[in-house]
Amino acid sequence: MASNRIGRINEEIQRELSELIRSLKDPRVQKTMISITRVQTTPDLRYAKIFVSFFDKTCAKEALQGLKSAGGFLRRELSARLQLRYTPELHWAEDDSITHGAHILDLLSKLDIPQGGEDDE
Repeated sequence: MASNRIGRINEEIQRELSELIRSLKDPRVQKTMISITRVQTTPDLRYAKIFVSFFDKTCAKEALQGLKSAGGFLRRELSARLQLRYTPELHWAEDDSITHGAHILDLLSKLDIPQGGEDDE
């Protein structure tokens, strides 16, 4: 039962942070399109790890720094929007699962697998 609650809280944090990031005025964050791919919250709701993906990889490091510097503001706004006893401390991490998936897809497309029926002779 608790894991289901944590899952719902993770989804709610992801939804609210996605809206809040669009309202940030930091030029480092506004330069690139940012997508929150997933949120992992500890069971005691003290810490949340937010995985973000960037459209422009050249600005990713700067945008991640901008998100870290806006962490206090985002946490305060999150506490106003969510009804939780503790508002989790936000830890930002770059998610490379999209590029990793694209790399795996590229490797699979390069494989030379003969297309034949079940009766190969």
